[in-house]
Amino acid sequence: MKHMDEKLIRRLRRPEGKVDVVLDTDTYNEIDDQFALSYLVKSDDKLNLKAVYAAPFHNHHSSGPADGMEKSYQEIMNLFDLMDRQDLKALVYRGSERYLPSETEPVVSPAAEDLAKRAMEYTEEDPLYVLAIGAITNVASAILINPQIVDRIVIVWLGGNAHNWPNNKEFNLYQDVAAARIIFGCGAAFVQLPCSGVVSNCATSGPELDYWLRGKNKLCDYLVAHTVDEAAICGQTGCWTRVIWDITPVAWLLDESFMDGKLVHAPIPEYDHHYAQDETRHFMNYIYHVDRDKIFTDLFAKLAK
Repeated sequence: MKHMDEKLIRRLRRPEGKVDVVLDTDTYNEIDDQFALSYLVKSDDKLNLKAVYAAPFHNHHSSGPADGMEKSYQEIMNLFDLMDRQDLKALVYRGSERYLPSETEPVVSPAAEDLAKRAMEYTEEDPLYVLAIGAITNVASAILINPQIVDRIVIVWLGGNAHNWPNNKEFNLYQDVAAARIIFGCGAAFVQLPCSGVVSNCATSGPELDYWLRGKNKLCDYLVAHTVDEAAICGQTGCWTRVIWDITPVAWLLDESFMDGKLVHAPIPEYDHHYAQDETRHFMNYIYHVDRDKIFTDLFAKLAK
């Protein structure tokens, strides 16, 4: 057990050098996924993008999980056009059309099947980094399809709230609690970036976007306009900010000065939207602080190129 823990803890550290990554994203859900995917592509000096998986979601932008997944798939393609990176379109896979029906039954999709197969090309010493910024159905399904991948991947997920937050009803988690329970409990190396209470300070405003991004290129103009439109849709007027927290899993891989984490025993996401604690469980890397200004400085510089 001690030997296994040591290997797990090594995988929980931020890696050195260039690494292979896949991104699981509900890209049409709002606006921050677009920033995250663009940030990843523009960080190709350190991150080697191997695949992008469209994740399901259901809010005012979709009629249901399947529609949300398909719209996300099309939005990924749109972003690659805006970045003039049509070469990356072959890396995109459609994901789950529904959430997990149980904690033992996967939702089979091209995305889940690709991850279940692709991860087997990696090892405990040289894992595949799975960045997830939506409901984590695709990743959980891949683990159910092929449990052997848990020792070959590092999951970096923006999901759930801070462990001391009054509730855990967070968009990415509460859409598929069964999938979240698999991720927290499967024993894979897991880095959690909690939303409310931790990365919720990663917000930006209209004036800031105008100053740093407007007019720089067609991608930047799209991101600015889309963010302003989303603020209007949500009824934000006067002095407003929008959280762009989906960029933080990408940022975790880029620079150790961007955030601070600590080892904790993986809690259990319960169906009543709270955490249960069990100190006999395996360790995970819990991010408890992010340096918003350093991350946005890096983000804006890369997007504006």
